Amino acid sequence: MTIADTMERRAQEFVDRYAAIREQIGRVIVGHEEIVHGVLTCLFVGGHCLLEGVPGLGKTLLVRTLAQVLDLDFSRIQFTPDLMPADILGTNMVMENPDGRRFFEFQRGPIFTQICLADEINRATPKTQSAMLETMQEAAITAAGVRYELKKPFLVLATQNPIEQEGTYPLPEAQLDRFFFKLLVGYSNREQLARIIDRTTRHEVVHPSKVMDGEEILRWQTLVREVILAQHLQDYIVRLVLATHPGGEFALPITNQFIRWGASPRAAQTLALAAKVRALLDARYNVSFEDVRRVYLPALRHRIIVNFEAQAEGIEPDQVLLEVLEKVPEKGDA
Repeated sequence: MTIADTMERRAQEFVDRYAAIREQIGRVIVGHEEIVHGVLTCLFVGGHCLLEGVPGLGKTLLVRTLAQVLDLDFSRIQFTPDLMPADILGTNMVMENPDGRRFFEFQRGPIFTQICLADEINRATPKTQSAMLETMQEAAITAAGVRYELKKPFLVLATQNPIEQEGTYPLPEAQLDRFFFKLLVGYSNREQLARIIDRTTRHEVVHPSKVMDGEEILRWQTLVREVILAQHLQDYIVRLVLATHPGGEFALPITNQFIRWGASPRAAQTLALAAKVRALLDARYNVSFEDVRRVYLPALRHRIIVNFEAQAEGIEPDQVLLEVLEKVPEKGDA
C-alpha cells in the first residue's frame, strides 16, 4: 500500500469518526451546524474557541454535550467580577500530617480538566482573565514557582455576551489572539425552534453516546498536521494575513481606511491548520483554496481591530474581512 493510499484511508476514517461525533451531538443540539463544526475544528487542531451570542442559545449545552460524547473530563467556571485567579488555578493549602507537622499542599482548581467551559469570560476582571493566558498557551499553570502540566487533550471553550456590556471587561487583544476561532452563535429558525420545544417540553431525556476518547483525539490531531499544504496555498494564506496590515505592502484600500491593527502570525497558523481539517473532511490530504476561504472569518474576525471611522459608520470586522477575501487573488506575484 502506497503512502497516498494510506493517507486516503486514514482521511476517510477521520470523516467517519467525525460524522459519528456530529450525529451524537445532533441528538441533543438542534441546528448550529457551523458552530458545531467550528468547535470540533478547534478540538482536532488543539486550539481554543470563543463563542459569542446572547443568552439562551445553547452554548453551554453544546460544550457539556461535547464532553459527554468525547468521554473527557469537564468543568465549568462561571466568571464573575469577584472571581479570583486562585478560584480558577487552585491554591496552596496548609495541611497537617498525623504527627502534627504542617505543610503546604496544592489544591487543584477547576482548570485541571480537559474541556473547560469559561462561561461569560468577559465578566471577570483583567487580573482573573490573565490567569487563563498561560493555561491556554502552554496547557500548564505555575503556582508558587511550581509548574503543573494539564492533561491532554485540553480545550477551553469560552462564552461571552455581546449585550449588557455594563460591568464587563472586554478581553485584551493578547488573550483574544490565543483563541483559535471566534464563532458567532445566532438565533434558531422557525423549524429549529419547533424541534427544540418538542425535545425539551416532554418527558424524553436524550443521553448522547460516547464515541471517542482522549487518546484517539490526539491521534487525529497528529493526522491533521500531516495534511499537505502546497507552497502556493501557503503563499495565499500569507497574503490574506498581510492584506489586513494597514500601510503594508499588500494592504488594500479598505484596509487602510478601516483597520487600525492587522492580524498576527497566529492568524496564518490558524488558517493553515483549520484548512487542513476542512481538507480531511472532504477525504483529501491536500489543502485547496476553498478550504482556506471557508475558515477565513472565524480565524481572523477577533484578530483585527477596526479604527474609529469604521466604528462611527457601524462597519463590523466581518464586513472588512469579506472584502479583503474577495480582492486578494489566489495567485500572487513571485
